[in-house]
This record gives sequence, structure tokens and C-alpha cells, in this order.
Amino acid sequence: MLARSAPARTQLEGLHTQEMVLNMGPQHPSTHGVLRLEIVTDGEMVVDVVPHLGYMHRCFEKHAESLTYQQIIPYVDRIDYLAAMNGEWAFIMGVEQMMGLTGKLPKRIEYIRVLVAELNRIASHLVAIGTFGLDVGAWTPFLWCMRDREHILNMLEWASGARLLYNYLWVGGLYYDLPVGFEQRAAEFADYFSRKLPELDTLLTTNHLFVKRTAGVGVLPLGTAVNYAASGPILRASGLRWDLRRIDGYSVYPELEFDTPVGKNDGQAVIGDTWNRYWVRAQEMKESVKIIRQCVAALLGEHKRTPDFDPRAMCPKKLRPTHTEYYSRAENPRGETGFYFIGDPKRDIPYRCKARGASFCNLSLLPEISRGVLIADLVAIVGSLDFVLCEVDR
Repeated sequence: MLARSAPARTQLEGLHTQEMVLNMGPQHPSTHGVLRLEIVTDGEMVVDVVPHLGYMHRCFEKHAESLTYQQIIPYVDRIDYLAAMNGEWAFIMGVEQMMGLTGKLPKRIEYIRVLVAELNRIASHLVAIGTFGLDVGAWTPFLWCMRDREHILNMLEWASGARLLYNYLWVGGLYYDLPVGFEQRAAEFADYFSRKLPELDTLLTTNHLFVKRTAGVGVLPLGTAVNYAASGPILRASGLRWDLRRIDGYSVYPELEFDTPVGKNDGQAVIGDTWNRYWVRAQEMKESVKIIRQCVAALLGEHKRTPDFDPRAMCPKKLRPTHTEYYSRAENPRGETGFYFIGDPKRDIPYRCKARGASFCNLSLLPEISRGVLIADLVAIVGSLDFVLCEVDR
């Protein structure tokens, strides 16, 4: 029967007598989407695990070959739908660089982009931490995280008209300026959320049961992380201070003060384990609050709204790239999101647009950190990777 159930990598002839093959997913809440894991078990121990992909193919790259650069943006939203603002930004930065617009946009536009991207980063991390709590048996963190995420979704809906897929960042500008009062509302949220973060620390970070379930589990050595092209919180949890906001210094990030958290040895926790992957995301939310406050100060001060400000003033009517081959990347909540363009200077439709999803590379290392763990620990490891299946399959 196993030989007839395709696709499967493990064959009966290769199994030892005491081993068994189990399927987790694709309809399983702990796989965080339609992911099928083929697990070889020896009792409660995981001998090997094989991720099977392709259940959520978006056909993004093929769609992009028949759409203008501006029309592609809503499709970009659907790749990593939990961080659509960040995905849009990675895409439009590449198009703007191909057109020679980098560094020419008004500072107000750049600060607004940073503001909404950091709000979306917090919202994405809240989903990651809340669902991770569910994976290890904690229900309350999920409720608290969803409660706080609602405030962000309400603000982003106020600015863009949508709660999840925004199409707010445009090539050369924005869909619209921030609504009147948005900056004050963002400042109020930063004050509110900075008081809630210590509660999350109390609930999870030092929780005895949570530490027992996550510390020392699924340890990812730095060398393995680099070899698999891991990025984002997963790479930083393994000890490498690599953040594209600092490395590439795009937009106005060089003007902002924030730290880049990395993994640490803390009690039972070791660098690169499941606990550190959670902890880095929790610390990044604190840094995003710092960035939000600085953006609000700039948008209410030196770069405040004026009657003559037009967020679409530099949006080109026809996009004609001056550079016909380019790769752009940005630091998204899950890691490096990149777009490789091959353009035609005579057309506003790309010849090729290849998307690089952080979730694909991060998920590919799952077998390396799951061999020899308990089945229950495999659930925790999968949750700590924080992947989005639409970004994996694209």
C-alpha cells in the first residue's frame, strides 16, 4: 500500500522492523497550512522527516509574465499574506531601483513605508508566537496575541482599506497618504503594546513548562543555517547578527535607532534552539515599537503632512526600466524576501520575475534539526520555523 501512495520517498524495503511511516498533514493544524510531512518513526522517536510541498501553488511567477509591474503588487500580497506590506516593499524597491528612483522619493513616503512595514512585522510575529503557543499546549498566548494584532489590522485597514492584502505601497509612492490622526493612533498603540510585551514575557519566556518544551529542542547550528540559506529570526537565533535593514541600509533605516537581537545561551536554552527562535521574535517586536515611535516623531515633526503633498507625484504612468536585470531584497518577518527581475526597456511587463521566499529555505532545513527528537518535539520545531505555505510554493 505504501508503494502505491505517491509521492513518498520512504519504501517498505528500507525500513527496519520496528520503524513505521506516518503522515502529518496536509490537513493538520500543526503543519500551519497544507504541508504534508512524511515521518519515519521508531516508537515515539523521529528517525527522518520529509516535507512534501506543492499543495498551495500560487503560479505567481507565471502570472507576473503577463502583468504590468503595478498590477503585480496585489499578487505579491498573496505570497506571504501575513506580511503583505513587507512583501510589497521588497518588490517595489526592486522596480524603483530598475527605474532609477531610489533615493529620490520624499522622506515622508519613506517614513510611512517603514511605519506600516513595522506594524505589519509585529502583526506577523504575533501570529507566529500565538500559534507557536498553541503548538506546545498554551491557549492563552494565542488569545492575547490575536487581541493585540486586531489593533494593527484595524490601523492598516484604516490606511489602505484592507485588513490582510493591502496594495498600499506603489512604485514611486503610496496609494494614499495616511489618514488624519493615524500617527497619533500609532503612537497610542506603541504605548499600549509596550505595556503588553512584559506580560507575554511572563506568560511564555520564563514559563517552566514552555521552557521545558522548547529549550534545547531542534538546535540549528550556525553552519547548517548558513548552508541552507536560512534568514530572518531563524538565522539570528543561531547567533549571526544578520539583518538586511542594517546590512543593506535601505530606505531610512540607517537614520533609525534599533538593535538586532540574536540567540543566546540562557539557562536550559542553547543558541539555535526552538526557544531562541521564539525569543528573537519577541525581542524584535520590542525593537519594532522603537522604530514606530521614531517614525511617528518624524511624521509629526520634520516630515509632517502638508496640503501640497502628493504620495503619487512620482508614480510613473508607464514603467520603463533602465536596468533590465536586477535582484532586490528586504528583511521580512520570516527572513530575506527577494525578487529577481529581467525587464524589457520597451515594455512595462517583466520578461521574468522570480520570487525568493524565506519560508522555502527555512522549511528545507527541517529534516536536519528533527532527526532523533520526539514526535511531540517535531510539532514544536515546525511551529518555531514560522513558515507560510503560499510563500513556500509561490
